Amino acid sequence: MPTRSIAIVADRIAWEERQLIQAGPELGLAVEWINDESLCLGNPDTSALAGFDAVLLRSRSYTRGGLIATLAEESGTRVINSAHAINLCENKAVLRTALRAAGIPVPEFRMVFSRSDFAKALTAFELPVVLKPVYGGMGKRVTLIRDSDLANSVYDYVEDLGHAFEQACLVEPFLAGGASVRCLVVGTELVGVAEFSTGGEDWRNNAALGNTSHAASDDPYVAKIVSGVLDVLGPGIYGVDLFRTPKGYVVNEVNHAPGFRGVATATGVNVAVAIGNYLEEALS
Repeated sequence: MPTRSIAIVADRIAWEERQLIQAGPELGLAVEWINDESLCLGNPDTSALAGFDAVLLRSRSYTRGGLIATLAEESGTRVINSAHAINLCENKAVLRTALRAAGIPVPEFRMVFSRSDFAKALTAFELPVVLKPVYGGMGKRVTLIRDSDLANSVYDYVEDLGHAFEQACLVEPFLAGGASVRCLVVGTELVGVAEFSTGGEDWRNNAALGNTSHAASDDPYVAKIVSGVLDVLGPGIYGVDLFRTPKGYVVNEVNHAPGFRGVATATGVNVAVAIGNYLEEALS
């Protein structure tokens, strides 16, 4: 079988990309990193990605991924994940709306575009609440607000320093509990589940922030939710983040370019090989 050429399109080479590049040869894959700032896409006949059998899109930018995937697909390139899935995942409000329409539980939230919206959101929920950007990830610019005085001071920064798209925010209840669940999906398989706990002073349960993790036991309800997410997004490589609530799990967000070091460490799963096998099978 001939070697398949795979382009990893990303803003940098992190631990995950190195693992994928190293695993490639044994799986019959020639994996190459392409900087997502060097593509200059637009004309399908001269696409910088045309020579690859597939593109694994791992841009961590919260605006580039969907644009790159859309233009790459137009050129006839196989893109993983699909442009449809990436465009949904990049926008928390759009993703939650799509999941909710499919009957998948998500946190209650209010969309905030202005100080007036923000004031109304604060009356809709009891403090504490969480303010988070519609576009963004890795726990960045997510703020826990415990009192009204702090709320108004925080929104000063959103209003005065944020660009137009950065001023689109969600306000949601703070789901206290100390842990969240990261479900790593490859293709249609749930290959690893890890529970992340806060790492001391930081309240955010996010592997990118260095919080502790351990493998989670099998839970049919978790598997059912993940299956529902795949019905909306289609097969691909995702990090599905769940919060545990008194009424069950809710989907907080889905990452289309998931970091998987935390899940791999907690579970012992060779995620890079699982991804490589999926790429090889998808191209066969």
